[in-house]
Amino acid sequence: MKRILYVGNKLSSFGFTPTGIDFLGALLERNSYNVLFAGEKKSKVSRLLSIVWTIVVKRKSYDIIIVDTYSSSAFYIALVTAWTARLLHKPYIPVLRGGNLPDRLTRSPWLTEQVIWYASRVVSVSHYLQHIFSSIRPVDYIPNFIEFEKYPFKERHKLKPRLLWVRSFHQIYNPELAVKIIMTLKKEHPSIFLTMVGPDKDGSRARVEQLAVQLGVTDNIRLTGRLSKAEWIALAVDHDIFINTTNFDNMPVSVVEAMALGLPVVSTQVGGTPFLIKHNIDGILVPINDAEEFCKAIRKLLNEHEFAREVASAARLKVQEFDEVSVFTKWKKILDHV
Repeated sequence: MKRILYVGNKLSSFGFTPTGIDFLGALLERNSYNVLFAGEKKSKVSRLLSIVWTIVVKRKSYDIIIVDTYSSSAFYIALVTAWTARLLHKPYIPVLRGGNLPDRLTRSPWLTEQVIWYASRVVSVSHYLQHIFSSIRPVDYIPNFIEFEKYPFKERHKLKPRLLWVRSFHQIYNPELAVKIIMTLKKEHPSIFLTMVGPDKDGSRARVEQLAVQLGVTDNIRLTGRLSKAEWIALAVDHDIFINTTNFDNMPVSVVEAMALGLPVVSTQVGGTPFLIKHNIDGILVPINDAEEFCKAIRKLLNEHEFAREVASAARLKVQEFDEVSVFTKWKKILDHV
């Protein structure tokens, strides 16, 4: 069985939200792969240097490199990994995760192709990025996975205005939009309540709190900070609608998890979300940064009980492809043939 070096932002020990390297790395380890990790330094510079050091010095300890590939500054981790792997004649597999990677391809086509073109295989966690990058070379689709037995489906017969938002507090996820939605709906649903789960990444949490005060909805919103997976899954039982307000997205795991739990999802129609959610079938898609359209969608779910039930049931059925066993089988097939 091949030995793997997994490169990425492994920063959950510093309070950051776990990412692909945490989940996929653990899945491979559970299935008897020997996995070496690189990317556990908090400083970006230190992290990059430690990654190069590991790739070079530990080159006899692994057979293949998996590298998470994002669109922001973390993109350069994938780029340097690709260059170093080529120098050492080590096969590598970039995993396309960044929702804004198409923009990276437009702005830096040569650098992006340096990561993609020379890889042994390329994997995308969404059909969206698979479609975009297939113009360069063939791309395999393997989604993120969830452990289905940990996501009990709750059938909600009549929805209440209790909303759930799960994401890091960062401007790209537009958490302030959620506050504006609550302000608008409070006029007709005075008891409306929103729980926002996630760590602060760029000061957005403070801006959300200030906006809640300005709009007079502090009693209608609770910010929990970062919760463990089990904690927010338990929290979801007391909520009836999941909102995803992001400005950029690829294949958001929190949305997949909400669909598995039976929470009807209202999400912005950006990036990979239309490849995950079919509008008015297994969720509702709305334009970016449009509080009024969000409110219309939430009203529809609250008022049309049978529609809401059908959306939730269809969503649960769709996300069965994200089952852990199915995802591992696809990964094993690729790793065995590299």
